[in-house]
Amino acid sequence: MGVSAAAAFGGALVAAFALGRPLIVFLRSVSAKQIAYEDAPKTHQDKTGTPTMGGMLFLLGPLAALIAAPSLTTAALVALTVACAAIGFADDYMAIRVGRNRGMRARTKLLLTAVAAAGFVWLMLATQPASSLAIFGLGDVPVAVFVLLSVCAIVATTHAVNLTDGLDGLAGGTVIPPLAVVAYVAFTRGQSDTGVFELAMIGSVLAFLAYNLHPAKIFMGDTGSLALGAALAGGAIVTGMQLVLILIGGVFAAEALSVILQVASFKMTKRRIFRMSPLHHHFELGGWPETKVTARFWIASALCSLAGAALVTVRP
Repeated sequence: MGVSAAAAFGGALVAAFALGRPLIVFLRSVSAKQIAYEDAPKTHQDKTGTPTMGGMLFLLGPLAALIAAPSLTTAALVALTVACAAIGFADDYMAIRVGRNRGMRARTKLLLTAVAAAGFVWLMLATQPASSLAIFGLGDVPVAVFVLLSVCAIVATTHAVNLTDGLDGLAGGTVIPPLAVVAYVAFTRGQSDTGVFELAMIGSVLAFLAYNLHPAKIFMGDTGSLALGAALAGGAIVTGMQLVLILIGGVFAAEALSVILQVASFKMTKRRIFRMSPLHHHFELGGWPETKVTARFWIASALCSLAGAALVTVRP
């Protein structure tokens, strides 16, 4: 990994931790506060008033990576992460201004993240020959297939992480294992700039968790969840793991699938499959304490990531 990787990880960790408390004070001063959804579990009403948009701290990861390992690939990953963070920031700002936790329309966010994804893939295609495009499990693929799977991976991952961000420390702790797998694969394949980028993101997330664990002093908001999803999906694309992303991000996939199944079931049968979706709320309403749900999801994410790392290692 080298000095640059350690510098990026340590720099992002220290900077994010140092700026965490001042950011909390600032967000409180400008009334950037979370408002719990009306239909959320009753225990979530206590979260109203907690500062949100703390995901701005995650931008220190890309900055540290760009300084430690400057390259066209790093720049592309930074651009994708910042673009998705900006989309989330706009959504958070609108929700705070309206005051009912209702920001940007879902279709608008999907469209904007798709545009950001397309821009990232275009940068990827511009910096490497099309003949070298390969996806684990498929081998070399046509450009159209690579583009389609990559755009879908970014859009799906960003919004799946966003759905997962519903409990203190849940999304932050869940994203660390898959980020670590992407970093590991990148280093083993000689893509050190991507590995450095993912490690820097892990550093910023670890620092954020110091303020986000239950009871959370700050929330990441869509600013953070979309940025994390972009960083994870972008690294997976660079390393050709678009399909493996479904496994290492298994918790995020399950959260998104629970919402899809719940909506489809209710529209077709007027019945709900889960007590409430996303999936973490189902367990909450089943009597699990918030901290237990978070811990179990972290463990599940670690196991999914280990399985994905083993799969890629056995079948390079």
